[in-house]
Amino acid sequence: MHLTPIDPSSTSSSAPANVPASSVTRDWICPFCPLLCDDLVVESREDDTLAVLNTECPRLAQALACYGKPDAQCSNSVDGHDADLDTALTSAARILSSAHRPLFGALTTDVAGARELYTLAAGCGAILDHLHGDAMSATTLALQDRGSFFTTLSEVRSRADLLVFFGCQPSQRYPRFFARTLEGTPHKRELVFVGCAPDPAASGLATTRIEALLPDADPFDILALWSALSEGRAPRALRDDGTGAAEALAALQARIAAAHYTVLVYEPATLPGPHAALLIEALNRIVKAANRTVRAGCLALGGDDGALSVNQTVTWLAGLPLRTRVCAPARVAGTAPLDYDPYRYRTARLLAKGEIDALLWVASFAPPAWPQALDPNVPAIVLGHPALAEAAKARGGATVFIPVATPGIDSGGHLFRVDSSVVMPLSAARGAALPSVATIASQLAARLNAQPAKQVQP
Repeated sequence: MHLTPIDPSSTSSSAPANVPASSVTRDWICPFCPLLCDDLVVESREDDTLAVLNTECPRLAQALACYGKPDAQCSNSVDGHDADLDTALTSAARILSSAHRPLFGALTTDVAGARELYTLAAGCGAILDHLHGDAMSATTLALQDRGSFFTTLSEVRSRADLLVFFGCQPSQRYPRFFARTLEGTPHKRELVFVGCAPDPAASGLATTRIEALLPDADPFDILALWSALSEGRAPRALRDDGTGAAEALAALQARIAAAHYTVLVYEPATLPGPHAALLIEALNRIVKAANRTVRAGCLALGGDDGALSVNQTVTWLAGLPLRTRVCAPARVAGTAPLDYDPYRYRTARLLAKGEIDALLWVASFAPPAWPQALDPNVPAIVLGHPALAEAAKARGGATVFIPVATPGIDSGGHLFRVDSSVVMPLSAARGAALPSVATIASQLAARLNAQPAKQVQP
């Protein structure tokens, strides 16, 4: 799906004349942000660096700077020493087969990687949590407790006339948000930023009126008042703290009632913790109340680094979302095949309490290192960006490192877009000879299955 299609003839002159046609990929989909922009022209150069030719996005530029010629020469390592792939896989399988309580963390991969990791996790009784697990779990908890009305980028672009941004400036994390949703459309729109200042990136939009509402107010106070007003409470019946918040929010509620289609935009990762789920519940409640008489929907900006894709995939396979322990019934004595707990299976908590005895760290999109809180005596397997190779060697004993391809850079793949209803197919922008996460996870699972079956005592 192309939200802002480009004319190939308009970009053909963007590539230098001495660049072979095969080194330029048009309509490339960027995997480094959940917007999954699909209108890009990317050039793969002789030194294996990459450059986008037809737009500027600081987040994409920062990500592409992590790729270069050394990637293809990156080697596997075991206990701080270079090793061939067979040795690395053997060592990794040995760690997982002897672990009582392994954690699969980070999980920055695509749908295929998540599917194979789930199978591997079931074979060794692993807990699954994502790098952005806190934000993802807050959204999931709100959905479980209250349900939600969600919308898509296409609906925002074609129908929304009132956009309410709660406590967020989208371009700070997603630089092309306004270009992908509003830019170049003729519709008149109103943009209201509640609990924050307006996003400077929105100032250049045509036929758009922008304002800020209660920019310095506490988000919990705002939503307490707004929720009451959305259910029909009169402003005069609510406590007035002297700020005029009730009247201002009542006026906003009246605008929602008069709008053709309202979209309420928020970013789970920027909401104040540890009770972000309560704020998301309130936002969903406001949108549901609006839908009794008009059309409205929520757009949660999140799911970075494959978080949404992995969560969707695990939910398909298990019936439960991330922060679930999956286990083949015969693997761990006395343990249920599935155990979902968004609090107990939080990576930071598991590490702080010393409750894991092995870590599989999957970091294929960007090179986030494993948490410093990881006990140096806990064995670690890293399926990661080549930039993590030296850190893995430096960790020394009981550490296996296997470099893997980034989907959309050195392998194909599929990712869910930010609006959770569209799956985008990725194509490789270059071709460094690195295996995918799915390939390595599948080979590890095969090695575990080949070992004699035994029960591990919990």
